Amino acid sequence: MKTQYLTLALTVTIAWAMASPSQTEACTRAVYLGPDNMVVTGRTMDWKEDPQSNIYFFPRGIERRGGLTDNSVKWTSAYGSVVTAGYDIGVCDGMNEKGLVANLLFLTESDYKRPDDRRPVMGLSIWTQYVLDNFATVDEAVAELRKEAFRIDDPDLPNGAKSTLHLSISDSGGNSAIFEYLDGNLVIHQGRDCQIMTNSPTYDKQQTLNDYWKQIGGLVMLPGTNRASDRFVRASFYINALPQTSDFRQAVAGVFSVMRNVSVPLGISIPDQPNIASTRWRTVSDQKNMVYYFESTLSPDIFWVDFNNLDFSAGNGIKKLTLTDGAIYAGDAAKKFRDSKPLPFLFGI
Repeated sequence: MKTQYLTLALTVTIAWAMASPSQTEACTRAVYLGPDNMVVTGRTMDWKEDPQSNIYFFPRGIERRGGLTDNSVKWTSAYGSVVTAGYDIGVCDGMNEKGLVANLLFLTESDYKRPDDRRPVMGLSIWTQYVLDNFATVDEAVAELRKEAFRIDDPDLPNGAKSTLHLSISDSGGNSAIFEYLDGNLVIHQGRDCQIMTNSPTYDKQQTLNDYWKQIGGLVMLPGTNRASDRFVRASFYINALPQTSDFRQAVAGVFSVMRNVSVPLGISIPDQPNIASTRWRTVSDQKNMVYYFESTLSPDIFWVDFNNLDFSAGNGIKKLTLTDGAIYAGDAAKKFRDSKPLPFLFGI
């Protein structure tokens, strides 16, 4: 029976790999669910070039808008957050003070357009921040986003790539949701079992492929390439194979080990292969103890930001932890942030 399952899984893997659109940006996200409310979310940032990432501190009470036009979503942030930006024009990763984590990843199949759409604008560059600013739990975010009250503004990224993205969130209770825009409509997957997200194909197809490999059993064989579907299967198996522990050191170390397993070595960027690019950095968010860990592939040290050493009160200034000048941090970097101008989000309309 295992041989039959293996043959079927390999057949589906090859078929989807051949059908996947070519793209050279990729990532992997995984959520660890441990005892005593130990929830830890990890992700890799895989990109064909240095995304010029810096880390920002945002307090509560910041007034924001989703675009340049007057017909844009407007809000005032209810929660403070620590986020990682790409090219200093958009937020792709972060955690807010309630333990909600948001991770923005590539999905080539994303399609945000509806004909004659006159809903208020939400820039894709600020979509992640909108979620972190406004919601404490996955249930809250899903309830609001399900209304589809805005349209997405998706200008091309600075490297010329299309802004075809999907969003995953997880909260301190272990609930998760994945948001994908397909044919102009928002598709939502929600539940504690939505632990893994990579890239193409869409989440439902990734999960179907993963079910085939579960029948084989990870101790027999796991797919080993850098393709998104293979990373999905490995991340799913290993995140659930980690020892169950409430010790944050073991839990965080375990999630880092999984994220390294699904990382792509530096120098790997294949234009003709789908969703393959070098891993530039990794983050791990301890949602129980409120610590945001960061590891650059170019740095010898992991550092972290302990939320217990930050003041998110409204009126405090925006701060920035600059990474692009080659600075190396170690240990808790909460006191290393420096005053900063607001992040200039990229908008097309």
